[in-house]
Amino acid sequence: MSKITNQLNKQLENNMNQLIIKDEASQRWFNGYEIADDVRALREEFLELHIGYGDVVLVCLPNTAAYPVITQALWEVGAVMHPIAATTPELELQQELNEHDYVASIVGQELVNAVLDDHLAIVTSLHLQTYHLLHIIRDRNLMGHDARIPDEDDLALIMNTSGTTGKPKRVGLTHRLLLNGVEHDIESHQMTTLDTTMVVMPMFHINAQAVSILSTRLSGGKIVITDKFSASKFWNQVRDNNVTWVSVVPTIINILLINQRANASYRDNIKLRFVRCSSFALPLDKLTAFQTRFHTQILEGYGMTETASQCTINPFNAPKVGSAGKAYETEVEIMNDGKLERSANKIGEIVVRGDHVISDYLDPHPDSFKNGWFLTGDIGYLDNDGYLFVKGRKKDIINHGGEKVAPAQVENVLSQLNFVKEVSVIGTPDTLYGEAVTAVVISHGQQSETLERQKIIAHAKATLAKYEQPTRIFFVDDYPRNATGKVIRLKLREQIMSELTRSVG
Repeated sequence: MSKITNQLNKQLENNMNQLIIKDEASQRWFNGYEIADDVRALREEFLELHIGYGDVVLVCLPNTAAYPVITQALWEVGAVMHPIAATTPELELQQELNEHDYVASIVGQELVNAVLDDHLAIVTSLHLQTYHLLHIIRDRNLMGHDARIPDEDDLALIMNTSGTTGKPKRVGLTHRLLLNGVEHDIESHQMTTLDTTMVVMPMFHINAQAVSILSTRLSGGKIVITDKFSASKFWNQVRDNNVTWVSVVPTIINILLINQRANASYRDNIKLRFVRCSSFALPLDKLTAFQTRFHTQILEGYGMTETASQCTINPFNAPKVGSAGKAYETEVEIMNDGKLERSANKIGEIVVRGDHVISDYLDPHPDSFKNGWFLTGDIGYLDNDGYLFVKGRKKDIINHGGEKVAPAQVENVLSQLNFVKEVSVIGTPDTLYGEAVTAVVISHGQQSETLERQKIIAHAKATLAKYEQPTRIFFVDDYPRNATGKVIRLKLREQIMSELTRSVG
C-alpha cells in the first residue's frame, strides 16, 4: 500500500476500541474497529465488482462519516476517488458522467436513477455502520482492473477547482502529493493525538479532505463530521465534542458574527485552540471582531486544490493581521512579466512550487505553469518579513483609466461600515474609464438604500484613493456562490450587467 494508506490503517489498528470519528447528523461515534470493518466490507465489494488499479470512482454524497471509509477502501484496491458536491443538479451530474470514464459511482438513493440514465450498469446496495444504505453503480460498459498496490506517484484523488471565474479544472493529486501536504499541515498546525477537529466544509473540497480529515487521522486525533455548517448549532457542537480546532472560510466567520442564535449560544467553556481560515481574504475588522468576541485565535493561511492544501500559514506566535502568513515547506514568490520579483512589497502574480504542488492538470493548461512554478492566478505581494498579502484574483483586477484596482482592498475598506453585511467589488464596462469600480452590497437593511449609498460614498472618499472609489453601488439580497461560499464573480457581473442594461433601457 502507499505510505498514506498504511498510516491510515495504523491509525485504525492503534484505536480499535477508541472513539475516533463522529457523524454529527446521527449523533454516533465510531471506534477504530467499526471504521476498519466498514473499510473491509467496502473493499471486498470493490473486488467483487472488479474495481481496481487506476479505476476512477465518482462519489456524490452529503457530508458523512462514510467518506473516510470510502477513501481508504478505494486506495486499498488502487482506485481513484473523485468527490463532487452532493447538491450537483442531475443534468450536471449526467454531463460529468458522459464526459469522463467513471468505472463506478457511489451515490445516495435519490441520485440512483439519474446516474443510471439508461446506462448498462450493476447496482449494488451496501449496508455500512457509517452509512445506512450506500449505492454503488458499476458501469458495465467499462472494463475494470485488478486490484493492485498503488505507487506513490499514482493518482489518489481527483478534485475540481472552485471555478469562480469559469469552468472548473480537474486536479489530480497523487498519494505522494497528498502525504507531503498533510504532513506539512500536521506540523504547521501543531496537531497531536489530543486534538479534535470538526468538519463543517463540504467533503468534496480539499479543505475537508486534506486539511481536516487526512491530517487529523495521520496525527491520531478525532474527527467530528457535520452534515453542513449550522451557525445556531456551531458553538454547542464545539463545546459538546471538545473540539480543539476548526477549518472554515470567511463566509462562516461573517455568519457567526451576525447570527443571533450563534452569539447567544457561545460560552467561554470551550477548548478551541484556533480557527483556521482560508480560501479568500477575510476583512480585517471581521478578523478582529471574531477574535475579540469569541476569545480564540484565527490563523489565516493560503492554499488551493492544486497544492493539496496550504502554502502559507500565520505562525501561532507571530501572526500578522491582514496577511496569509509565511510560506511553510513551499516556495512562494511574486512574478511579473514572467520574471520573479526580487524586491519586497511589489504586487504581482503569486507563484508557488513544492513537494505538494501539481505540475499539470489532468486536462492540459500549459499557461498555468512556467519554469517549474505553478501560476496561481492570484495577485499579491510579500512584505519585508516574508508574509504574503493576497489582493485578489488576476482576472478580477479592475482597470480604471489605466489604474489597477484590487477588489479586496476596496472590500476591506467598505466592510468597516457597520451596516454592510457583505460587499463584493467588480468591474463593469465604462465608456470613459474602461471599467467602473462597482460595489455590490448586502446590507443589514436597517436604513434606506439612499442613506447607505451616501455613507458608502463618503467613507470611500475618506479612505480610498480616487481611482479606487466605487462609482456604481448596487444592493442585492445575496450573491451567486459556489458550494464553498465563494462568490462567483463572473455570474455576479452578468447579474449586475443585466440591471445596468435594464436601467439604461
